[in-house]
Amino acid sequence: MGPVIGELLPLAIGVALSPIPVVAAILMLLSTNAGRASAGFALGWVAGILTVTGLVTAAAASGLMSSAGQPSAAASVIKIAMGLLLLFIAFRQWGSRKDDSIPGWMKAIDELGVAKAAGFGLLLSVLNPKNLLLCITAGVTIGTSGLNPAGTAAAIAVFVLLGAASVVVPVGGYAVAANQLRSALARLKNWLQANNHTVIAVVFMVMGTTAFAKGVSGF
Repeated sequence: MGPVIGELLPLAIGVALSPIPVVAAILMLLSTNAGRASAGFALGWVAGILTVTGLVTAAAASGLMSSAGQPSAAASVIKIAMGLLLLFIAFRQWGSRKDDSIPGWMKAIDELGVAKAAGFGLLLSVLNPKNLLLCITAGVTIGTSGLNPAGTAAAIAVFVLLGAASVVVPVGGYAVAANQLRSALARLKNWLQANNHTVIAVVFMVMGTTAFAKGVSGF
């Protein structure tokens, strides 16, 4: 299981460092409905990551992407395709790194209730192409690894927990020490807003290179 976790770590870090959900969670923590909205968002975010990763893992483990316990050509092709897409996104984000415009959705977060925040977290994790690519790659990695059911469940849990940590940890910390964290969260929000394109570019360059290399090595 160790080698599988090693492959999952950079993917989970990529999900965790995705600036959009982190900024969204921080904005909710600074909103008028901070506690309930941020908790709902964190729940939706975790559910989305778990759903996508679990479904892809199940499909990969069912034999659609493996043969005789070994990854098939289909799994390798998927990893190569994911790697190329991640690299494409990385280059695009690097080219946009000087764009400091703030998306309109950030301005509407202050009005979100717990239900809408949960739905937003779910949709963001499922429909965000960058996050979706990482979860799909993780699912293929786990599903074609040949782990037993317990090992598969543990690998999924590790990936989900690590990937969601950047949202869950601030939300949990706010519930314990809200006043002490407000200034730090405000600084982190400003930094992420100013550097989100650069962060995404660097993370996805690493993820894309890793996924592409794993796919090529499967042939």
